[in-house]
Amino acid sequence: MAGKILIIGACGQIGTELTLKLRDLYGNDRVVASDIREGNEELMNSGPFEIADATDAPLIETIIDKYEISEVYLMAAMLSATAEKAPMKAWNLNMDSLFHILNFAKDKKIEKVFWPSSIAVFGPTTPKNDTPQTTIMEPSTVYGISKQTGERWCEYSHDKYGVDVRSLRYPGIISYKTLPGGGTTDYAIEIFHEALKNKAYTSFLAEDTGLPMMYMDDAIKATVDIMEAPSEKIKVRSSYNLSALSFTPKVLAEAIQKEIPDFKISYDPDFRQKIADSWPSSIDDSEARKDWQWKHDFDMQSLVKEMLAGVSEQLKTAK
Repeated sequence: MAGKILIIGACGQIGTELTLKLRDLYGNDRVVASDIREGNEELMNSGPFEIADATDAPLIETIIDKYEISEVYLMAAMLSATAEKAPMKAWNLNMDSLFHILNFAKDKKIEKVFWPSSIAVFGPTTPKNDTPQTTIMEPSTVYGISKQTGERWCEYSHDKYGVDVRSLRYPGIISYKTLPGGGTTDYAIEIFHEALKNKAYTSFLAEDTGLPMMYMDDAIKATVDIMEAPSEKIKVRSSYNLSALSFTPKVLAEAIQKEIPDFKISYDPDFRQKIADSWPSSIDDSEARKDWQWKHDFDMQSLVKEMLAGVSEQLKTAK
């Protein structure tokens, strides 16, 4: 890695933990965090930070020049459930921020780009089980439409201009360290907080809604692995399917009940149910496993144990 790393959207759910991991790997001063607002104390105290709007190209360019940035991780986005409430705002944030970074890479101001896609690129007409890498993509949400469009631009930028852009279609990400940010899979985080606080949780998705999920540590590992892989190993320049676990709210509740036997779950589906119904229930990520040797570490029970331990510690500290 020649220059330094810039993470845009460093205070979000994935951005926070990614920033700390990259600082741990490459050194605190080599990883510059930026977001439209300040992050938690650990993030702010561990290395350089810049307040920046992801859509403000001149400001982002100034930061790139100031720190001699060579790699950008563009993590800023408006997520699925939030984006449905402000479609044009979501579109502008999700797309303009990407165009700016791809243009900087095209103009050789930076060398490498990571941009996250999502299972939201798929839609109701996509095969739901073991969704293949290349398949029908007719997303029905603003978030999904912006991510699918972003994938096409990433591939175009690589093919036309040689931009070294790498991407993953994240499934639902589960973590206790950062609060969820308005996604359709947020129930799988909320459930742990409620299980420990109240021994009960009302899911906003129906009990049999299967979705692909992943523990945060695996998502961070995949992100680091794809960026560290030699360029010739990256065969997919739109975005790679990524998978670890697939489960329903009912199955997750049963796994929690093994640790908290008197935990109860009920169901009251809201507008997010329709979004979830349009997404795959499981993902085939064999191309990522073949091309750059991706493999996940966390199974269902290890995820549940980690989440309960982490949230429990947080609740003790908050008292």
